[in-house]
Amino acid sequence: MNRNLLLLTLCQGLFFTNNVTFVAINGLVGLQIAPRGWMATLPLTAYVGGAALAAQLVARHQRAYGRQRCFQNGLLVAIVSAGVCAVAAMTRNFGLLLAATLAAGYYSANAALYRFAAVELVDGPHKAKAISWVLTGGILGGVIGPSLASGTRDVLSQPFAGAYVALMVVAAISWLVMSRIQFPPLVDPGSAAVPGRSVRELARQPAFVVAIAAAALGYGVMNLLMAASPIAMQQCAHPFSAVALVLETHVLAMFVPSFFTGHLIRRFGVLRVMTAGVLLNLACVLFALSGQDVMHFVGALVMLGLGWNFLYIGGTTLFTETYRPQEKTQAQATMDTTVAATMAVTSFSSGALVTTGGWQWMNLGSLLPMAATAAALFWLARQRARAQNRPSD
Repeated sequence: MNRNLLLLTLCQGLFFTNNVTFVAINGLVGLQIAPRGWMATLPLTAYVGGAALAAQLVARHQRAYGRQRCFQNGLLVAIVSAGVCAVAAMTRNFGLLLAATLAAGYYSANAALYRFAAVELVDGPHKAKAISWVLTGGILGGVIGPSLASGTRDVLSQPFAGAYVALMVVAAISWLVMSRIQFPPLVDPGSAAVPGRSVRELARQPAFVVAIAAAALGYGVMNLLMAASPIAMQQCAHPFSAVALVLETHVLAMFVPSFFTGHLIRRFGVLRVMTAGVLLNLACVLFALSGQDVMHFVGALVMLGLGWNFLYIGGTTLFTETYRPQEKTQAQATMDTTVAATMAVTSFSSGALVTTGGWQWMNLGSLLPMAATAAALFWLARQRARAQNRPSD
């Protein structure tokens, strides 16, 4: 840990305050003003879809303006988009809410790169720990986000409009913190002695493909169930205070393990840690199928958060082994585009599935991407075992 990494961790915490608040309120605001019930999670879909659309643009802006300036531009977008969300909620304008959350995706695409920027702030052997440390900032989001959503719910005449205004303040604080961070300059792909490989060439590496698949599917499963949980709990007649409790414990489970995930990766290997993440996701489904009391939701989402942590940090760590410095912005944009696109699909699906098929069928359906992730990890382990056993020339 150093000063720059500490400040970046704080920015990560403020980013996840935005994310957790969005998850807590966007589906409920959508349910209030959307023309159809199945459209309730479309604002969240627009948010992650906007991140997918903006990922390649952000990569170009990172190369053109550098880490700090691009990150700050993303925070300016966060301030403006949160303000427009507040106006949309006050006027019950569903189309405007979708447009604002879509624009906020540019901020999300920028903030998704905080974990990669963390690697550049430490020495090589500490990459996994740097990623883990930055993601511990999410603990701040887990504590502040649900409380922010609950405390500002009725500040303005329209429910949750005040929460969007509060997010403007959160983004402004993050902009000030970001201005104090010193990032090393990015390597210009055109000035490198060895030219960078294309995405197609990078994708010939099994680790490149599996890292992206595991991170995307792990995030997709987490997003599918997390985005639907506030609506599912409302269907079960649980109060919003219970929703805030479930989201808070879930986000803490996502990020508290980050204090030791990097150490576990160094000790047991990245593939074993990622496999443990799949098993924890399976435990989430078992909890969810066992009942619909508040504590069943708590148990399910705690397991879901732990599984996400191992898969996302593990996938990111594995991914950093697959590209050269001059290839980083293009490679990172490829991963984040895939992750955000998967999140967009699952965000849209969650609203439709939970309002039509129900909470239990959603959990059963999530077993398919879990099985695909497990298969990808098993395949990569076999590939590496064969490479080690292959006789050298």
